[in-house]
Amino acid sequence: MANIKSSKKRILVNEKARVRNVAVRSELKTVVRKVNKAVEAAEKEQAQEALQVASRKLDKAVSKGVIHKNQAANRKSKLAAKVNAL
Repeated sequence: MANIKSSKKRILVNEKARVRNVAVRSELKTVVRKVNKAVEAAEKEQAQEALQVASRKLDKAVSKGVIHKNQAANRKSKLAAKVNAL
Protein backbone atom coordinates (compact mmCIF):
# COMPACT_ATOMS: atom_id res chain seq x y z
CA MET A 1 0.00 0.00 0.00
CA ALA A 2 1.20 3.48 -0.84
CA ASN A 3 2.26 5.95 1.84
CA ILE A 4 1.49 9.18 -0.02
CA LYS A 5 -2.05 10.48 0.36
CA SER A 6 -2.51 11.24 -3.34
CA SER A 7 -1.28 7.75 -4.25
CA LYS A 8 -3.79 6.19 -1.89
CA LYS A 9 -6.55 8.22 -3.50
CA ARG A 10 -5.40 7.22 -7.01
CA ILE A 11 -5.58 3.56 -5.99
CA LEU A 12 -9.19 3.99 -4.81
CA VAL A 13 -10.25 6.00 -7.87
CA ASN A 14 -8.59 3.55 -10.25
CA GLU A 15 -10.37 0.63 -8.61
CA LYS A 16 -13.74 2.37 -8.97
CA ALA A 17 -13.05 3.04 -12.64
CA ARG A 18 -11.89 -0.53 -13.22
CA VAL A 19 -15.07 -1.96 -11.74
CA ARG A 20 -17.21 0.39 -13.83
CA ASN A 21 -15.26 -0.44 -17.00
CA VAL A 22 -15.65 -4.17 -16.43
CA ALA A 23 -19.41 -3.75 -16.01
CA VAL A 24 -19.75 -1.62 -19.14
CA ARG A 25 -17.65 -4.04 -21.24
CA SER A 26 -19.72 -6.95 -20.01
CA GLU A 27 -22.93 -5.15 -20.93
CA LEU A 28 -21.52 -4.41 -24.39
CA LYS A 29 -20.80 -8.08 -24.94
CA THR A 30 -24.35 -8.95 -23.91
CA VAL A 31 -26.04 -6.49 -26.28
CA VAL A 32 -23.79 -7.50 -29.18
CA ARG A 33 -24.60 -11.14 -28.47
CA LYS A 34 -28.32 -10.32 -28.63
CA VAL A 35 -27.89 -8.75 -32.07
CA ASN A 36 -25.94 -11.75 -33.34
CA LYS A 37 -28.49 -14.16 -31.92
CA ALA A 38 -31.36 -12.32 -33.65
CA VAL A 39 -29.41 -12.30 -36.94
CA GLU A 40 -28.75 -16.04 -36.72
CA ALA A 41 -32.46 -16.65 -36.06
CA ALA A 42 -33.27 -14.41 -39.09
CA GLU A 43 -35.58 -12.22 -36.99
CA LYS A 44 -35.19 -8.88 -38.74
CA GLU A 45 -37.31 -6.73 -36.42
CA GLN A 46 -35.69 -8.05 -33.25
CA ALA A 47 -32.26 -7.64 -34.83
CA GLN A 48 -33.00 -4.00 -35.71
CA GLU A 49 -34.23 -3.24 -32.20
CA ALA A 50 -31.20 -4.96 -30.67
CA LEU A 51 -28.95 -3.01 -33.05
CA GLN A 52 -30.41 0.29 -31.83
CA VAL A 53 -29.77 -0.70 -28.22
CA ALA A 54 -26.25 -1.88 -29.04
CA SER A 55 -25.41 1.33 -30.92
CA ARG A 56 -26.57 3.43 -28.00
CA LYS A 57 -24.58 1.36 -25.48
CA LEU A 58 -21.46 1.56 -27.66
CA ASP A 59 -21.79 5.35 -27.85
CA LYS A 60 -22.24 5.52 -24.07
CA ALA A 61 -19.10 3.42 -23.58
CA VAL A 62 -17.17 5.85 -25.77
CA SER A 63 -18.40 8.85 -23.80
CA LYS A 64 -17.31 7.18 -20.56
CA GLY A 65 -13.88 6.42 -22.03
CA VAL A 66 -14.27 2.66 -21.79
CA ILE A 67 -13.59 2.02 -25.48
CA HIS A 68 -12.15 4.15 -28.30
CA LYS A 69 -14.54 5.90 -30.67
CA ASN A 70 -13.10 4.12 -33.72
CA GLN A 71 -13.59 0.73 -32.08
CA ALA A 72 -17.22 1.61 -31.40
CA ALA A 73 -17.68 2.78 -34.99
CA ASN A 74 -16.18 -0.44 -36.33
CA ARG A 75 -18.38 -2.60 -34.11
CA LYS A 76 -21.53 -0.65 -35.04
CA SER A 77 -20.68 -0.90 -38.72
CA LYS A 78 -20.10 -4.64 -38.52
CA LEU A 79 -23.37 -5.22 -36.67
CA ALA A 80 -25.32 -2.97 -39.07
CA ALA A 81 -23.93 -4.89 -42.06
CA LYS A 82 -25.12 -8.18 -40.53
CA VAL A 83 -28.60 -6.80 -39.83
CA ASN A 84 -28.94 -5.21 -43.28
CA ALA A 85 -27.94 -8.49 -44.92
CA LEU A 86 -31.17 -10.09 -43.58
